[in-house]
Amino acid sequence: MFADRAKILIVSGKGGDGHVSFRREKYVAAGGPDGGDGGNGGSIVFEVDEGLNTLAPFRHKYKFKAGDGQEGGKKRCHGKDGQDIILKVPEGTVIMDAASGKVIADMSGDNRRQVILKGGRGGKGNMNFATATMQVPKFAQPGQPAREIEVRLELKLIADVGLVGFPSVGKSTFLSRVSNAQPKIAAYHFTTLVPNLGVVDVEGCNGFVIADIPGLIEGASEGAGLGDEFLRHIERCRMLIHEVDAAGSEGRDPIDDINKINNELSRYSERLANLPQVIAANKTDLIFTEDGEEDPVEKIRKEFEPKGYKVFPISAATGKGLKELLYYVQNRLDEIPKEEQFFVPEFDPEVMLVEENLPYTVEIDPDDPHTFIVEGPKIDKMLGYTNLDSEKGFQFFQKFLKDGGILNDLEEAGIKDGDTVRMYGLHFEYYK
Repeated sequence: MFADRAKILIVSGKGGDGHVSFRREKYVAAGGPDGGDGGNGGSIVFEVDEGLNTLAPFRHKYKFKAGDGQEGGKKRCHGKDGQDIILKVPEGTVIMDAASGKVIADMSGDNRRQVILKGGRGGKGNMNFATATMQVPKFAQPGQPAREIEVRLELKLIADVGLVGFPSVGKSTFLSRVSNAQPKIAAYHFTTLVPNLGVVDVEGCNGFVIADIPGLIEGASEGAGLGDEFLRHIERCRMLIHEVDAAGSEGRDPIDDINKINNELSRYSERLANLPQVIAANKTDLIFTEDGEEDPVEKIRKEFEPKGYKVFPISAATGKGLKELLYYVQNRLDEIPKEEQFFVPEFDPEVMLVEENLPYTVEIDPDDPHTFIVEGPKIDKMLGYTNLDSEKGFQFFQKFLKDGGILNDLEEAGIKDGDTVRMYGLHFEYYK
C-alpha cells in the first residue's frame, strides 16, 4: 500500500551522568577527584534512501529512541556515547512538528542527511570542578535529559510537470502513452488511487518527469474525493498539464470542469494556481460533430487561450496530438527557471526544546508572606544533582539561581533579607 504520510515520536538519548569519585591508592593519603564525564546521548538522524518511494516503514512503528549515554566512571573514565538512530526516508520527505505543523526539514535537493534531534550532552565528572579553593568537589553534573518530539512526515513527490483533471478524463492512459510509467487503467472513476511518476523522453530534448495524481473533484481542496490526499504531490512542479474530456463523454461540460479544477487548485495553494498551465483536450477520437455544430475543442480554445492557456487536441487512446503537446511542454520548461521548490525550515527542535527553557514558578506562600516557594522541572533537576550538604556545593547551587534569573525573580516578587525560600524539601534564608 502506498504510504505518503506518517506520524512518529522521536526521542534522543539521555546524556550520561558525570561521576563522583576520588583517587584511593596505597601511600596516597588524599587523592584528588577522578570522576569521569558521562557519554553523550544518541541523536535522531534522517537520511535520504534512493531505494525508497513511500513512507511504509513508519506505518507500523510509532516510537523511535536513540541510545542513552553511559555514566562516567572512576579513574577519569569517560562514559560510552549512546548509539544514533538513522531513519531512512524517500527523497522529497518533509519533516514537520506535529503540534504546530511547522517545517523542521525538507529531505530533498542537496539535503541528504540531517540531525533532527540531538542527543543530550554528557555530564561532567567531579574532576572538572576541582579548584585551588575547592579541592574536594563532592558533586558532578548530570547528563542532559532525553528530548522528544512528535513529528509528521509527508512525502511530496519531485516532478517537473503535474497532471491534473477530473476522474476518468484519461490521465492514466496519457501517462502510459508518453512515459515509462505503468498505471492501472480501467473504465471507472478513481482507477488511480496512488500518485504515479513517469519519465517522459522527448526526441532531441532533455525530457522531464511527470506526476499523475488521482482525479480531482469539486471540493478536493477541502478533502472531497481523493484530491486533498494527493495535491501535495504536485506542489514542487514547475508546470501543469490540465487534461479534460473534450468529448464530454460522461455528460460533463469540459469548460466547466476546467474552471472547477482551477478553482480547487487556487483554494489549495496560491503557487499551484499561478503555475504555467497547458490544456490537453483529450478524447478527440470520440468527438462527432454534425453540420453547423461547433467543435468542442474550438469552444475550449475560445474560452481559455485568451487567458493564456494553450489548448492541444489529443487522443491518449490513439496517440494523436501527443508529440506536439510534449514538445510544447518541454520548450516551456526550458524557459522556466529550474528552481527547486524547497520547503524552508520554520522550527528548530534544538532551540524549542533546550533544557534552559524548562519552566519554574515563584510564588508567595499564602499562609506566610515571608516564605517564597520556587518550584518547577528546572529546579527539580538541579536539586537532583547538587550536594547541598557541602558548602561548595551550596555555593554552586546559588550561582545556578543567579545565572538562571531565579534570584532576580524573587527580588521582583518582593523578597527581603531574612525571608525564607522553599524549594521542594529545601528551606533556606535569603540574604542579598
